[in-house]
Amino acid sequence: LLHLALLTTTGDLYTFGYGGSRVNGIGCLGQGSVDSHPTPTLVQSLIEDGCYAADVHCGEYSMTVLTTEGEVLTCGSGSYGRLGNLETVDQLYLEPVELMGAEDVVQIAGGFAFSLALNKGGLIHAWGRNNEGQLGCGMGLAVDMYAMESIPRPIEGDLEGRKVTRIAAGHTHAAAVTSNGELFTWGMNMTHEPKLESTLLHTKIVDVACGQNYTLASDVEGRVYSLGKGKTGVLGLASTKATAYPILVEGIPDTERVVSMSCGWAHVACVTEPKEI
Repeated sequence: LLHLALLTTTGDLYTFGYGGSRVNGIGCLGQGSVDSHPTPTLVQSLIEDGCYAADVHCGEYSMTVLTTEGEVLTCGSGSYGRLGNLETVDQLYLEPVELMGAEDVVQIAGGFAFSLALNKGGLIHAWGRNNEGQLGCGMGLAVDMYAMESIPRPIEGDLEGRKVTRIAAGHTHAAAVTSNGELFTWGMNMTHEPKLESTLLHTKIVDVACGQNYTLASDVEGRVYSLGKGKTGVLGLASTKATAYPILVEGIPDTERVVSMSCGWAHVACVTEPKEI
């Protein structure tokens, strides 16, 4: 990524980095111009609108923000429908994703050129690029490198009737955890709709994180499982081989439980705490 965003505890949003171009798209900093900013700069338009940010995601030449009121805002490049507003026109300022309507969104996630929004009722909406099935809403009869959804689409399939509690997104894939502790994954041209990771049904998954082409999931006991492409050792399995199904990461001491995970492009970090005896 060529731009970054910082969120303060009071809900103020600061952005900095590359401001975009007429070729790649403009407005990803939400500052109302094509200028790049070498230092963190307050997004004044949010303050003027009386909005406070609860979460933020930076994608490829775009940005998605979740407000404390549960509203989703986007700005930047409009190509591949990544702004979720039907049009493919760039936006210099953060604007509401109008077609989300009155959805009370509690979490957002995003990948290279797509976004996900999870509402209070446990339903996920997705929009943006869909060339590898990363939106989880199917791809029709054929894979199309130009496939996209320019408005939020509900992700159903095997998730229909289930309440999702956590979402995560990687480069061209995504994952979700349900209230029953199930893990679903989709994208990467492996599956174009949510697929239940049935090998984890023996435990209850509570959290999930995605990197470039891999996924980590933690269970109620603080154990971590990984799947996907293992290049650079991101799966933590003492190998760089890929795995199509989740495998327990055994390198974490038995006396520790994982409480937080972060997946980068090609590396992973976990925070642990001692298990109660």
